[in-house]
Amino acid sequence: MIEKLLPAPIATAESFEDLPLSEMYPEEWALVENAVPKRQKEFGTVRGCARTALSHFGIDPAPILPGPGRAPQWPDGIVGALTHCNGYRAAAVARARDILTVGLDAEPNQPINDPGVLDLVALPEERAQLRHLAKVEPEVCWDRLLFSAKESVYKAWYPLTGRWLGFEDALLTLDPTDTTFTARLLVPGARVDGAELTEFSGRWMVESGFVVTAVVMGR
Repeated sequence: MIEKLLPAPIATAESFEDLPLSEMYPEEWALVENAVPKRQKEFGTVRGCARTALSHFGIDPAPILPGPGRAPQWPDGIVGALTHCNGYRAAAVARARDILTVGLDAEPNQPINDPGVLDLVALPEERAQLRHLAKVEPEVCWDRLLFSAKESVYKAWYPLTGRWLGFEDALLTLDPTDTTFTARLLVPGARVDGAELTEFSGRWMVESGFVVTAVVMGR
């Protein structure tokens, strides 16, 4: 389903089932050998997805290890993002000459039941928006979609800045009519082509019991 959200020149791969742990490289296994089995499986499978996506560009399989901020370290000339949640893993990659940055996140289409978590994720303006959207399209878990969109924004932001971006540092507007969203940055951003980055735009979809969000900034 992810290719509907991220068409060419971005290459994608997804999996609804976990790959054998034996498909991990030793360098990858060393990072999760003491983790619980769930963590091991999601870590290995999402990297298998990444290798499949990279093969579209003729890139040979290799370990994909976390770097600063735990962001994946991609081969030279590649940008990308990974995501995993219960029952779903996906990767998106592109050539850096075509795409400046990409963010991707998937979550179960289920409400955030803990009010404390929602308070951390959503600004007051966003909570008012969520209440309205819940009346318009109640089949979409808008609070979870907001969380996912902010995760995608962070994954697109970090490679450009190398800095943390909290949930409170971006104000999102979700559009139910064309399945897009806009994130207005509330902190100073990176400079892109000589101009300060003040917002990100993204797309979202709900399918197969998941909400999936993506942010892409082209060259």
